[in-house]
Amino acid sequence: MTGLRIVSLLPSATEIICALGLESQLVGVTHECDYPPFVRDLPKVTHTLIPTDATSAAIDALVREHLRSARALYTLDMPTLEALQPDLIVTQALCDVCAVAADEVESAACRLPGAPRVVNLEPQTLTEVFDSLLQVGEAAGCRAKAEQVVAALRARVAAVVERSATVTYRPRVALLEWLHPPFSCGHWSPELVHLAGGEEVLGRPGVPSRTLTWEAIAAVQPEVVFVACCGFSVERTLEDVEQLAVHPVWQSLPAVRQGRVYITDGSHYFSRPGPRLVESLEILAHALHPTVHPQPAVVPAVASPAWPTVATAVG
Repeated sequence: MTGLRIVSLLPSATEIICALGLESQLVGVTHECDYPPFVRDLPKVTHTLIPTDATSAAIDALVREHLRSARALYTLDMPTLEALQPDLIVTQALCDVCAVAADEVESAACRLPGAPRVVNLEPQTLTEVFDSLLQVGEAAGCRAKAEQVVAALRARVAAVVERSATVTYRPRVALLEWLHPPFSCGHWSPELVHLAGGEEVLGRPGVPSRTLTWEAIAAVQPEVVFVACCGFSVERTLEDVEQLAVHPVWQSLPAVRQGRVYITDGSHYFSRPGPRLVESLEILAHALHPTVHPQPAVVPAVASPAWPTVATAVG
């Protein structure tokens, strides 16, 4: 199978498609797709109702309102999609918050000329993320290439696991996906914490993240807080972290008192179930055990936080 015209409806799928060497066949992406950098210039087939300048609390309220009313936060640009004439559409049915609803995609595909194939990705664990790469490879006719890519990713994970086996103490970690209000991590992220040599004290592997209170976070006494706000850059996340400077519960956390708060780019890492979850693991492992795990290839490129009780941001 060659020469497919592929449309991606989520950033992680775009990264999977490109990792499999199919970038020349990628003809359309979402408004959020930004990696590899060249995809920013491809036609956009989605819109969002979330204002770009909204506060975290406002975004949370908007998401909850739309989930209650079953109204979509993301919609398809049908004229653009029709003009692209895709043969294959890669989307997801895992999260109604972060992409176009699966039923809308299926309905749209039925109306498009040629009835393109729709591949739904629903990974909830790291193994299932690797399976997603194989699933896309199968659909695009490059299963052998997908197997090679997955083998290389598994080898990197195995290297982290081997090093983590040597640590003598696993710190208590709270990996947070949102701050206003706080959310635990979920799905594959608790697994990443374990592989990196930590003990995730709030997130549950294989299930969605959940809303927390700061009192509940304080109750588990995290020794490390790792912040990866879904969809946010480090700079945007720092704005939210700095608002916590006067929060008495936040200041009481062992991780804050000991200067072990780390901030990464939650838009690119942890929230995207694609090849860069392995990079996410390497970033986290180095933050937890810098003398055991080497600095990952990704170069930190952020300013130092504005207040001294936060450790140097990573990733």
